[in-house]
Amino acid sequence: MTIFKKKHLEIAIQSIPPHPKPKVELEQYSTPASIAADVLWNAFNLGDIGGKKIADLGCGTGMFAISSLLLGAKKAVGVDIDEYSIEIAKKTANIMGISNYHFLTEDVNVLLEIMDNVFSYLNNNLNENCSYFNNVDTVIQNPPFGSQLKSKKNLDRPFMELASLIAEVTYSFHMKSSENFVINYFNDLGGEITHKFYYKFPIPNIYKFHEMESKNIDVVLLRVESVD
Repeated sequence: MTIFKKKHLEIAIQSIPPHPKPKVELEQYSTPASIAADVLWNAFNLGDIGGKKIADLGCGTGMFAISSLLLGAKKAVGVDIDEYSIEIAKKTANIMGISNYHFLTEDVNVLLEIMDNVFSYLNNNLNENCSYFNNVDTVIQNPPFGSQLKSKKNLDRPFMELASLIAEVTYSFHMKSSENFVINYFNDLGGEITHKFYYKFPIPNIYKFHEMESKNIDVVLLRVESVD
């Protein structure tokens, strides 16, 4: 199945289930379907999805990986530290009749450590999970913001570093309040910011410590091109 209209894409994304028991330390809330559809549609129109190999780092239940295949991506690989999220992603892809995907249970920090060594020292002894990230064209990711109770700061840095290492183009969500820092960090990693997209990101009341039903967080999505 290939999708040709943004509205149809949003409807398809709505059928991808969120994590039923999200963990606060992993910030497991889903990107709203309307925002995800906008991101993917913009990426498609910029030539970053059709016929490309896509990586979704911290993929959760597979929203960006699955949706990119619906838009004509050649292949998609998703990775998440949570095994149950990966099980849901695989099941959803099968139900939707999607192929050419790999969903992996792995820690982004572990992948980064191994692959950074590989790229630095030209060591080709990749473990099996790392090999799936060969020849990635585009990364689309919504890494943890590090803004929730019990979370650690700078959780998004390994995602930024791995994306910069494996792909020519990265789409990455971050809190708007950290925009300048994130841009400088990507620049230091050899990236150039080509586009910015701003959203009000609703965080639903899915954790016990949340007092309100939901709250909106100002986020920025950066499109980053590797210039090194």
